[in-house]
Amino acid sequence: MALELKGKQIVITGGNGGLGGAVVDAFVAAGAVCYLPLRSTRTELRPGVEVLPGVDLSSEAEVTSLYARLPPLWASVHLAGGYAGAPFVETTMQFFLQQLDMNLTTAFLCCREAVRNMRRGGAGRIVNVCSKAALVPNGGAVAYAVAKAGVAALTRSLAEEVKSENIWVNAVAPSIIDTPANRAAMPKADASRWPKPSELARTILWLSSPANGLTSGAVIPVYGST
Repeated sequence: MALELKGKQIVITGGNGGLGGAVVDAFVAAGAVCYLPLRSTRTELRPGVEVLPGVDLSSEAEVTSLYARLPPLWASVHLAGGYAGAPFVETTMQFFLQQLDMNLTTAFLCCREAVRNMRRGGAGRIVNVCSKAALVPNGGAVAYAVAKAGVAALTRSLAEEVKSENIWVNAVAPSIIDTPANRAAMPKADASRWPKPSELARTILWLSSPANGLTSGAVIPVYGST
């Protein structure tokens, strides 16, 4: 099925992370023009990619400015976030708020400003990244799970609000992703059971494409065999 992404303008946050590289590669291969907001000041010379350095995605002013100056977008893909675990009674308020900022605030702000931008074009696709931890209780990372549960609620609620505007909003919920960092952190685990970044990228690519004409408000489990 043709994804019809050639020349379409796409924002991808977290594009330099373990999942981000595969997602950017997939969109570039599909012919999209990708904008990558990064907190760092590094730049990248690559066809189909424009790096937007020095952007703090937890800052309302910076995210608002970012989306306002971009051309009308077709899709906004929100990979930015990060995992940190701690026993519940050792979870400080500062740690809890850091996890909310990193995982939920960034998604909220980018979703809001993406909708404002997409209204200029009359349609669009938004894809967030949730987590199996938010859907299947496991313990040991309550702050992270709560933040990602917020992303799931954000996705479902926003999908209902904007469906009449032809803006589809979905999320993927991976388990442990097969990245070098996760393999190093869990050397005894069976990484062959973890979903690969390239596999997740294909799901995100389809959800973001015009080929997805029906699915909105979904939080899709992408667990692999874990």
